[in-house]
Amino acid sequence: MSDKDLEQLAVNTIRMLAADMVEQANSGHPGMPLGAAPMAYLLWTRFMHYNPSDPLWANRDRFVLSAGHGSALLYAMLHLTGYDLSLEDIKKFRQWGSKTPGHPEHGVAPGVEATTGPLGQGFAMGVGMALAERWLAQTYNRPGYEVVDHYTYAIVSDGDLMEGVASEAASLAGTLKLGKLIYLYDDNHISIEGDTELTYTEDAMARFAAYGWHTQKVADGNDLEAMAAAVEAARAETGKPSITAVRTHIGYGSPKIDTSGVHGEPLGAEAIEATRQALGCKPDNFCVPNEALKFFRAGQERGVKEQGAWQKTFAAYRGEYPDLAARLQDELAGQLPAGWDSEVPVFAEGEKIATRAASGKVLNALALKVPNLVGGSADLAPSNKTLIAGSGDMRLGQEPGGRNIHFGVRELGMGAVVNGMALHGGVIPYGATFFVFSDYMRPALRLSAIMGCHSIWIFTHDSIGVGEDGPTHQPVEHLMSLRAMPGFTVMRPAEGNETAAAWRLALEHKHGPVALVLSRQKLPCLDPQAHPIAKGVAKGAYVLQDSKTTPELILMATGSEVTLALAAAKELAGKGLLVRVVSMPCWELFQDQDQAYKDKVLPPQVKARLAIEAGTTLGWERWVGDQGAVIGLDRFGESAPGPVVMDKLGFNLDNVVNTALKLVAK
Repeated sequence: MSDKDLEQLAVNTIRMLAADMVEQANSGHPGMPLGAAPMAYLLWTRFMHYNPSDPLWANRDRFVLSAGHGSALLYAMLHLTGYDLSLEDIKKFRQWGSKTPGHPEHGVAPGVEATTGPLGQGFAMGVGMALAERWLAQTYNRPGYEVVDHYTYAIVSDGDLMEGVASEAASLAGTLKLGKLIYLYDDNHISIEGDTELTYTEDAMARFAAYGWHTQKVADGNDLEAMAAAVEAARAETGKPSITAVRTHIGYGSPKIDTSGVHGEPLGAEAIEATRQALGCKPDNFCVPNEALKFFRAGQERGVKEQGAWQKTFAAYRGEYPDLAARLQDELAGQLPAGWDSEVPVFAEGEKIATRAASGKVLNALALKVPNLVGGSADLAPSNKTLIAGSGDMRLGQEPGGRNIHFGVRELGMGAVVNGMALHGGVIPYGATFFVFSDYMRPALRLSAIMGCHSIWIFTHDSIGVGEDGPTHQPVEHLMSLRAMPGFTVMRPAEGNETAAAWRLALEHKHGPVALVLSRQKLPCLDPQAHPIAKGVAKGAYVLQDSKTTPELILMATGSEVTLALAAAKELAGKGLLVRVVSMPCWELFQDQDQAYKDKVLPPQVKARLAIEAGTTLGWERWVGDQGAVIGLDRFGESAPGPVVMDKLGFNLDNVVNTALKLVAK
């Protein structure tokens, strides 16, 4: 068999494995894998460096299938190249408990670098991976020791390019000149509703050129040599990210070629057999010819050799730069350095400081000891207090090691890029904006939770206390909406020392994203010696102030309303009531505590419970019970000075005291 015939056999093996997966599941998307198989084949056999026996090798090339609906293509590649994904696994495509879910899921099958499917986000996460690679390379590489040196590749679709998140990330990538980011665009001219001419008529490559990308076109998606030349040219362009539009044909080889009908449904018995014949494949389904498998599996030995060579380079690097090597290894392993929180400030009792400002001080103290803490804001760093002092910007041409990322007014793009950085590893990334604009980021926040990313989100201007900017900038429903998201940890600290404790938890909490929700207005700090703040925040809720005996009333609050609860407790105590104040910065952490601790903080026999939070009341019934009450906000805010808005909408001492007295009198 000639080399050309062997390559065609290999490509068609990918095609039919993918089509058979979809056919057996009676669900999925066969069209994209049939058309894009040559692109995947080319990247995985000629260009990418990876080791199937060690899918987490730090210096592997990253591959993102942004068009995640074509997941059968990725699973076929993983199986054929020797990852721990058996033929039986791919036969269970889209079935309960399988390693081959309908869209690629990070952490389910080895070799899946990111959870994709919501279009555009894989594109943007790839930008984050490339950004993390470049920062680590600039920070750790030394002459003769390129210990961080890999590419980020992706296959993207016209659906990806239509999504705004891709445009946000593409603009940022062009500005940052991410030269080791290489995308192949599956330009098949078809979307679910029909020909892309219905909705998508611009010159996409001209758009990307305007973003600052290196652009190319390949006229035939089956022309391996033309595509290879394009990838070589992309690798040679070190100052720009690259995208190549490859003209493919959705459903290639099938009777449904170039139709929308082949996008998202099985081919059907007759059509799949016709496809098998057209591609010259054997009549058996899930057939992997020995010649093709042997060809693909040669990559296993190649990967072992490549990783072995890298390990020798790293060993020599460690010998010459032992401190740098040790630090890099720890960071890649997600280990925090010794004494990482030793510089975190303690805020004096009575000191008035907005929690956003306290957060900025804590962030900078942590940055002194945690050198891979990097991130930025969506053009709001001065307000979010997220600049790392004494550090430059993370962009080409600046002094290496800059840790401040200027994301621009691109909230969703920022979210996906931060997730990509977290997935890459070696850095602890954060992204920041006003809390109300977390709405723009929600798809990326959701994916960070699904993937369990160590992404840190900083949301300031957390309530109607924002004041004059009015209801468009005053978050109301946002706390509860994020609390409703599984795997997402929401922390709304009451003052400076709770903020410090929340930051400690954010760095240590490595199995999912953490959001720090912070005030614009100044709040008085509590004495950490008098209150169990550090231990209490770690448990999500704790007794901040207590009565001498069993309380008659429990006041519970988060954020800026804790100060109000303390003031009300003082007045109520003056009226002879036994009052407990519970600070509740994190519902999720409190819910995770054992029942004994939860009952200790909120004794079941105490039915008079009043929650105070400047957000929607929905959900608080979990904690106040059917005999309690909530002072919250089930309407939008108003434009006026913050204290006036808070007062007019019920967040004042008289309202809390009167509501509490009515509860106790029931």
